[in-house]
Amino acid sequence: MKSVQVRDLDKNDWKRVRDIYKIGIDSGNATFETNAPDWDYWNNSKLSFGRLIGEIEGKTAGWVALSPYSSRQVYRGVVEVGIYVDPDFQGNGIGSVLLDSVLNVCEEEGVWTVQASIFPENVASLALHQKFGFRMVGRRERIAQLNGKWRDVMLLEKRL
Repeated sequence: MKSVQVRDLDKNDWKRVRDIYKIGIDSGNATFETNAPDWDYWNNSKLSFGRLIGEIEGKTAGWVALSPYSSRQVYRGVVEVGIYVDPDFQGNGIGSVLLDSVLNVCEEEGVWTVQASIFPENVASLALHQKFGFRMVGRRERIAQLNGKWRDVMLLEKRL
């Protein structure tokens, strides 16, 4: 495995981050999004902390970011994690390094629950999250349609 470097994600990374996001969207098994958003939309939908880039030999290979679970104050310590790895770099431990790094950031920021909603077909993502102690909370059946097809999502969470 190659060495993975992690650093904060900023606006200058957006083109590459968006490209990786688009690969996930096009796969049909990463998100309910159907189009990669612009920077302003994405930036406003994410928390200011826990935005990380994973690089191998100076190339952005993946990213992770956190979204608030709710705007209600009582849920201030609950976040949703989204993690994307360029398929050309899969198998190099990027997902593990990014998830471990973002969980450390969450602990520093006082987050008490990290959740993930993952398509059941995304076996690699389910395994990654479970490797880091996420537990299966349940299956949300036919929660939404993607490309005209009803889809389920597995809801996982990790208490910090």
